[in-house]
Amino acid sequence: MKSLNGPSATESSPTPVASATQLAYGAIRDMILTGELRPGEKLKIESLKDKLQTGASPIREALSLLVSDQLVERLDQRGFRAASADPKDFEEILRLRCALEEMALRQSIENADAQWEDNLVLAHHRMVRIDPKDISSYEDQHRAFHFALLENCNSPILLRYCAQLYDLNVRYRYLAGRSQNYGKRDVAREHREIMEAAVDRDADLAVERLLHHYQVTGSFLGQVAPE
Repeated sequence: MKSLNGPSATESSPTPVASATQLAYGAIRDMILTGELRPGEKLKIESLKDKLQTGASPIREALSLLVSDQLVERLDQRGFRAASADPKDFEEILRLRCALEEMALRQSIENADAQWEDNLVLAHHRMVRIDPKDISSYEDQHRAFHFALLENCNSPILLRYCAQLYDLNVRYRYLAGRSQNYGKRDVAREHREIMEAAVDRDADLAVERLLHHYQVTGSFLGQVAPE
């Protein structure tokens, strides 16, 4: 992994400490979301320093930010650990995602225009061109596709809640991916069919396909032994 210590800051750039904190935050967040740092795992400052090639201060700052994101838990006088993965938490995340994204998607389709359709088709095209094994690039495009579906709802607060729930859900998706049968799932087809229904302005079908897409992840998660 590349060092997190970047070039010297200029007056118009973030301070070196701020830059290192930002990079440490992104790196640790990605490791938690993808399961490289497992739910409940103790997050040792020294180990993370070595892994990320940065100082203790940016690591501590990054972990404090991740506590606010509910991806890290602070232990009284004992440091930090990756947040636990509780099936009950996932059920609540799933229930809220389905409710809020149905609202956002219906509004987005109701407001549909050529620009929104072009953005959605382009976001899907960019996503399918990425190899899912390129986790960082795929996750960026996967997120862009899902929010291209919703962005036309014209409700910034609703989108903010959807974004928070999306982030909390990502690591459960990776946990579900450990299911023995997950490889048989045709995720590309699921995405394509959601897009097609949205482009056809069929709100009922688009919502049905989107919610099924999320609920299938839950069914696979139930096949994985608890962390």
